[in-house]
Amino acid sequence: MGLKIKLIILSEFFIISFFNARGQQIDSTIEKYANQYGQEKIYLHYDKSSYAPGEIIWYKAYIMSGISPADESKNFYVDWTDDKGKLLAHNITPVQYASSSGQFDIPADYAGKYLHVKAYTKWMLNFDTAFLYDKDIRILSKNPAATVLKNTAIPSLQFFPEGGDIISGLTNKVAFKVNDQWGRPLNIKGIIQDKFGKKVDSIRIIHDGMGYIYLNPKPGETFTARWFVISPLDKNQKTEEHITELPAIKPTGISLQVIIDGKKRIFLVNASPASAAGAGTIHVIGTMNQHEIFKLDKDFSAGLIKGSVPTGDLPSGILTITVFNNDWVPVAERITYINNQEYLFNIEMNVEHWGLSKRARNEIEIIVPDSLQANFSVAVTDIKIDADSSDNIISHLLLTGDLKGTVYNPSWYFSDNADSMSSKLDLVMLTHGWRRFKWDDVVAGKFPKINYPKDSSYFTLSGKIYGVMPSQLRDAGDLILIMQKKKNENKMAMVPVRPNGTFNDPSFILFDTTTIYYKLAKEKGAGDISVQFLENRLAPFAYNNPASGIYYNQLPDTAGHSYHLRIANDERESADFFSAKVLETVVLKSKTKSPVEILDEKYASGLFSGGDAYQFDLLNDPTSFSSMNILNYLQGKVAGLQISTGNPPSLQWRGSTPQIYIDEAPTDVGFVTSLSVNDVAYVKVLRPPFFGGFGGGAGGAIAIYTRKGDERRAAPGKGLNHSLVRGYNSMKEFFSPNYGTISAPNDQKDLRTTLYWNPQVLTTRLKNKALLKFYNNDISKAFRVVIEGMSNDGRLVHFETIME
Repeated sequence: MGLKIKLIILSEFFIISFFNARGQQIDSTIEKYANQYGQEKIYLHYDKSSYAPGEIIWYKAYIMSGISPADESKNFYVDWTDDKGKLLAHNITPVQYASSSGQFDIPADYAGKYLHVKAYTKWMLNFDTAFLYDKDIRILSKNPAATVLKNTAIPSLQFFPEGGDIISGLTNKVAFKVNDQWGRPLNIKGIIQDKFGKKVDSIRIIHDGMGYIYLNPKPGETFTARWFVISPLDKNQKTEEHITELPAIKPTGISLQVIIDGKKRIFLVNASPASAAGAGTIHVIGTMNQHEIFKLDKDFSAGLIKGSVPTGDLPSGILTITVFNNDWVPVAERITYINNQEYLFNIEMNVEHWGLSKRARNEIEIIVPDSLQANFSVAVTDIKIDADSSDNIISHLLLTGDLKGTVYNPSWYFSDNADSMSSKLDLVMLTHGWRRFKWDDVVAGKFPKINYPKDSSYFTLSGKIYGVMPSQLRDAGDLILIMQKKKNENKMAMVPVRPNGTFNDPSFILFDTTTIYYKLAKEKGAGDISVQFLENRLAPFAYNNPASGIYYNQLPDTAGHSYHLRIANDERESADFFSAKVLETVVLKSKTKSPVEILDEKYASGLFSGGDAYQFDLLNDPTSFSSMNILNYLQGKVAGLQISTGNPPSLQWRGSTPQIYIDEAPTDVGFVTSLSVNDVAYVKVLRPPFFGGFGGGAGGAIAIYTRKGDERRAAPGKGLNHSLVRGYNSMKEFFSPNYGTISAPNDQKDLRTTLYWNPQVLTTRLKNKALLKFYNNDISKAFRVVIEGMSNDGRLVHFETIME
């Protein structure tokens, strides 16, 4: 649901004028941007904040567009790179309920300090890539000494004039921000001097390295900041004086100031006398989430406009106020944050069963308000490991996901709704920019070039046939596909082909890596075809430069990091011990199975297994290569089975036609004639009646099983064309032991630091409770529980508590 609010500005200072034609065009363009070019943003919830080599990073992604869940994109991409910028993995997972989940296995020999995560949808690549999701995840070193990071800060001071420029003859508010190379705030002291060295003002930090000064410059004046760090991160670091030039003073121009007044925003548009004279009409537009909220057109000959924007009914987020001159050229802009807390929904967590002792069972129940449908991820970790609460689903999707650069400790600004919090959050607005719009394009009625259409469908069994004329394709029938998974699970499908050569079976979603063999059902005259599967699959993001580490929060080592690293090393050593443990010799007595019995157990399932049948082992039959196809091979081998190899071929057994299956999927006799004997491992001819068939199976059945990956061999004879197709990354299930049962893994030492991870906790209007069960490890005395989620109407929740 998009933002549809249109405000009337209430003020005693002006009356809204009628919109001219140019203004109406801009209105239309902005609304089209919102409705057709709405941009998505992403947040990832991880099971914990740092990891050791060899561990698994579990994550859940939440996707929003404006203030609503983004439910159009169906595919989610995550690129994992090392701290040198080398791509390690390109994960693709399906999107459901505006979310996706997956995992990344950290190599056991990984030696980097961090892993970089870049996440996005295909649609996001059409816009400024600065708004893609970026994060560095700390990797704990096997060498404890290496975890102590060098923290020599490189300080940087930046100035940000409110509205965009410092203009002579006006009172200008100039915000500033000082931080180190990793975005951490620094505390400084200093002064502002004019060009004669006279002190104009002092530099005073208000919050997290941010503050502001006021300047009323004269034409030709320049200003310089002289400052030094008073609280360096490295206590041995020498403090030295720094000199920073303030932005140049403009002799003329228009300024914009915004004042927070409870549930209103007061804005003042001012200009130097030279700029006001002949300025004509000034246009002021307010936008949120690319929707127009208000618009003002007013004569500016007096040089001052003051307006009031009621914000109590607006959704929370960034309100952008932009000032245009008479020719619709943007001359000033300011962002301000609206926090009405309507985005929240509350949950309850009850501990139904306490089990904090060694390997004890725990049960927690999550309760959401009635009639609310929501989607959660839940992480339970050892309280003693490190934790990073600086960002969460609320602060990211409502604040940092709409800003360029980094915001230090963004979750703090949502910890309460006091007026003092609003003023500090306004410092973030003054020192950051919101640039979803390129106003020159908007004024010109120009729209973004869409190079990447939305992934509106999943990775289904789809593609396009090449190497065949449309007239030949018309008579070629369905495309026959045999899919061979890594785990030797074969499946068959017959997919209709469209006149343009494309095909799609939406019932079959591709996961992992699959070898797909293909053939047209009636290929006579069609020639040697080729098939391109998943043509819209997106390649990894282009990584041309090494990683910069700007998202790496290099906190010094803590007790939590040290504990986490020690436990991770102990867990790895325990796992290595159990994997290498030699069991005592056990003498087993068993009946040796014949090769054909082994094949039947390996290949046949359900109604195809066992039973009264003729069985043929083609793996060990040296005469099979002399047969042109399976029908030719079976001739004379089954009593009563009559096989005609004419065109078309035919079968008959006891007056009925046997049903034919390839890998237990029904097929037709025409396809069997094209199947190379070299691709077949096992054939089973089941005597009539075959109860697994249609219509009673009066003619019996012929079950043909193609060779699995470990049994394929090169031999004379032409096989089917095939392609190796990569679908979605396989999604593992988080291992959670059940100590209520007896099993071999339960004998191992349990040193898990993540006790529970569940990315798929769903509640509905009819079922507003979810009961979660997990077992303690051998060492934890208390747990940290973090629950994050999103409702179907776009409300968010971050819940954190301690179980002890």
